[in-house]
Amino acid sequence: MFSWLADIQNTQPIAHGVIILSLVAALGLVLGSIRVRGFSLGIAGTLFAGLILAHFGFNLEPSFRSFIQEFGLILFVYTIGLQVGPSFLDSLRRQGFALNLLAAGNVFLGVVMTVGLCLLVGVDLGVGAGIFAGATTNTPALGAAQETLQTLPKITPERVANSALGYAVAYPFGVLGLILAMVLIRSLFRIEVPAELKSFVASQQTDREPFTRITVRITNPNLAGVPLSGIPHLGNSGVAVSRLKRAGESEVKLALKDTPVYPGDLLLAVGRKSDLRRFQMMVGEESSEDLTLASGPLTSRQVLVTRPEVIGKPLGELRERYPFELKATRLTRADLDMSISSTLRLRFGDVILLVGTEDNLDRAAEVLGNSIKELNLVRLVPMFLGIALGVLVGCYPLTVGNMPAPLRLGLAGGPLLIAIILSRIGCIGPLLWYMPAHANLLLRELGIVLFLSCVGLKSGTHFVETLLRGQGFLWMAMGAVITLAPIMIISLIARIVLKMNFVNLCGLLAGSQTDPPALAFAHGMCNSEAPSIAYASVYPLTMVLRIAAAQLLVLFFAV
Repeated sequence: MFSWLADIQNTQPIAHGVIILSLVAALGLVLGSIRVRGFSLGIAGTLFAGLILAHFGFNLEPSFRSFIQEFGLILFVYTIGLQVGPSFLDSLRRQGFALNLLAAGNVFLGVVMTVGLCLLVGVDLGVGAGIFAGATTNTPALGAAQETLQTLPKITPERVANSALGYAVAYPFGVLGLILAMVLIRSLFRIEVPAELKSFVASQQTDREPFTRITVRITNPNLAGVPLSGIPHLGNSGVAVSRLKRAGESEVKLALKDTPVYPGDLLLAVGRKSDLRRFQMMVGEESSEDLTLASGPLTSRQVLVTRPEVIGKPLGELRERYPFELKATRLTRADLDMSISSTLRLRFGDVILLVGTEDNLDRAAEVLGNSIKELNLVRLVPMFLGIALGVLVGCYPLTVGNMPAPLRLGLAGGPLLIAIILSRIGCIGPLLWYMPAHANLLLRELGIVLFLSCVGLKSGTHFVETLLRGQGFLWMAMGAVITLAPIMIISLIARIVLKMNFVNLCGLLAGSQTDPPALAFAHGMCNSEAPSIAYASVYPLTMVLRIAAAQLLVLFFAV
């Protein structure tokens, strides 16, 4: 059988590569699903499957392997960016400074420990830069360190090659160490992950009480004859009035902004409980009558926003362009209810609750799209254009001072940043940057499996040899310290001093280590994709800092 495989390798290298890659992925996923005392490697099992198969001689052609590895990483970070982009700025405003400060502290501690350990045990700082990059699973940092090494005088090719060996030895524990740290933190603080997730979701919904409705009878005599829009503070109260029933009448009418109100009228108000309470105290008294059950031509309908022409348009502009007699009472976006305002801009997938006649509701549905088919459609043209733009941005050289080598966001940072921006914009002309959840999940999982499989195959060829020769075990031990010590210090500060939620902490750690496998593990452990928010918040800054740190290690200490 092995000779047959050898023939395939010689005569059909692409077919051979696909077979090996598929075996690594399948074996790794099986290995990752094995649970021991509640712990499993999860998707990181593919890394170790790659190490094992590469050690026994199964591998891919180097250029093919490099392409698959980098393309897998691009798919993973790009889909992460699409997922977190719409809520990224809101999260950054709430907690971005603290998260990025902790992430920068993690980088700084890693640099200090790298320099200290190399000076203590006499390891070349060129190798130290490689160990630093591997311990923090940052391939662009290794590339930047090697590029800078080659610009220095009297640097031999062996010293450049040794930096890559230091990276290879430190990388596996860089992945596993962060995963172990998450498990250790959970055990140390006796964290109940479901409770932490519930608390995290609640914190994301601060000041976002669930919407409800009440019927209010107008008793304030000062409101006699005042149009609905003239009720003081109604426009910015977070309350929408959709139905009106005149005193002494049985039929319910649509409450439009120019509709006058009088004492004794009943209004159906929709909003959060606290906002409704303030509105009721200003207008009158609560009534037990339910206007949704009263006779009349009005009905309500949820309408899905799927038409590209309305994406990004404020509701006020749409009301002027399409003056249907309708009333919007709330908008649901990503399972969150939002108050209606004229400045609220629509995004693809929003759900608007409209009140009006059947004819007007049909016309509004046609304008807004209301197509479930469009919601589930995977748009490949915007996806590939976004990836291409992200790679271009990642390759752009950023010159800082007199540094001999420019900084780059790399093939991970560029696509992530562009995906966040494009998903936030939502739509440019006919191009719609929206990906259905099922497609996003598939591409994300495929990307990380391809990436880890190739990393394992690349590192496994000389992994044991590097360990056994010279200072291999010493380099691995240094890498373990550089991985774990800063993580634990930052985790203790975040958890004890800042009282940070465990879900946020996992995303912070994965992002500050620029470690996609750890993020995938955090998703599985939390049974949620919520850690992605903190991950994306710190990833861009951390990527730049780690690349710069690797270059500075070489420039200042490896001469």
